[in-house]
Amino acid sequence: MNSTDIQLLVIALLSVLGLVGLIVSRLRLHPLLALLAVSLAAGLATGMPLDRLLHSVSGGVGKTLGAVGLVVALGAMLGKLLADSGVTDSVADAIVSRASGRALPWAMTGVAFIIGIPMFFEVGLVVLLPLIFGVARKLEAEKSGAGSPYVYVGVPVIAALAAMHGMVPPHPGPLTAIATLKTSVGATMLYGFIAAVPAIVLAGPIYGAFIAPRLRVRPDDALIAQYAPQADATAAPARRKAPPGIGLGLLAALLPALLMLFHAVSEVVLAKGSAVLHAAAFVGDPIIAMLLGVVFAIAVLRPGVPEAVRQSLSQSVRPVANVLLIIAGGGAFQQVLTDAHVGDAIVHMSRQLALSPLLLGWLISMLLSVSTGSATVGIVGAAGLLAPLAASGTAVNQPLLALSIGCGSLFFNYANHAGFWLVKESFGMDMGEATKTISVVQSIVALVGLAMVLLLDLLPPLA
Repeated sequence: MNSTDIQLLVIALLSVLGLVGLIVSRLRLHPLLALLAVSLAAGLATGMPLDRLLHSVSGGVGKTLGAVGLVVALGAMLGKLLADSGVTDSVADAIVSRASGRALPWAMTGVAFIIGIPMFFEVGLVVLLPLIFGVARKLEAEKSGAGSPYVYVGVPVIAALAAMHGMVPPHPGPLTAIATLKTSVGATMLYGFIAAVPAIVLAGPIYGAFIAPRLRVRPDDALIAQYAPQADATAAPARRKAPPGIGLGLLAALLPALLMLFHAVSEVVLAKGSAVLHAAAFVGDPIIAMLLGVVFAIAVLRPGVPEAVRQSLSQSVRPVANVLLIIAGGGAFQQVLTDAHVGDAIVHMSRQLALSPLLLGWLISMLLSVSTGSATVGIVGAAGLLAPLAASGTAVNQPLLALSIGCGSLFFNYANHAGFWLVKESFGMDMGEATKTISVVQSIVALVGLAMVLLLDLLPPLA
């Protein structure tokens, strides 16, 4: 590790601190402006040529909007359709009536656990926002418990989605680690499920019950009204439109998840050249799956006449416009740090550490993810660095090594991660509240995951 590496690490640290300062200080700079300013400053400080810096900023914005922006926009449309047709209200009623009080976070955890098997973190959160808001609004109306019902209901969902995203194939991070280390998908998946359960329990319902009474988080009224509109109690009963059956409503809500799950299962059971696998990969792509979900909802839920539906869908995107722009700014910041080779400095530093391969994999992945704002960068970098060790015949449980790397990538999701901004803006949080929720939740998941990896390593390896 040389002076250049130290300089890069210092710049990365100062850029994150500067970003937080611009947002929370008296300047109260809009997060998008703060992200762009810090991205440019970090690039200039690392000596990036101006043309390359501009390319990194624009490329990061475009890549993030392409991967996350369309999904968020389509998710907002689907959420509006579900809300307008009464599906969200019906499902929220069913959950609240059957799992009231202390059992409610556990019910939400179970829903998110299932949804999280095929879905990316951001996609799963967008799909579940109508349900989170619907259930939380019911609790808010009942004045059930102290603090924020949105945190009480949302934290278990965040924990479950994060754990599945980092620990369990077919998510791209675990699959990348598996492919790089040339280990078993089945064993890694089984280890991932075993490790995910206690991580989700501690970071979700238990931590959620602890932190919710201490926060007063409430999303923007426009988003609440979109995802969980209040019924008009003055409307004549005869003129109210009956919501569709709960089975049809759930199918409309879960269709994107089912299509992604179909793709995930197809990758495991079908040959690579299979025509069915190619079709599954197409319909299971997050953008296509969400698009098909919106079209299906329009067709079967019949939320109104075509002109009314068009206007409703146009209105659905307005409340998330601010979220999309801030996520795009986060993508620019992440790309600049990556192109400045901050990740390489982390790898050089890690080579000087004499640690267990399992702990070293977690640490490298964690440092890369925190510094660059990309869990994928953390996983790719750590897996690539440790692949020669895994192939050398050294006594290491390779599926557990892949799992350890995935767990490390989840630690302390913060201001240079797109997921941080999605949670912050969707729930109407300030920086401190977002840190106490998504950053702490994912850190708990990552640490419990590491503890489970080390515990499982004491047992005989899976065949």
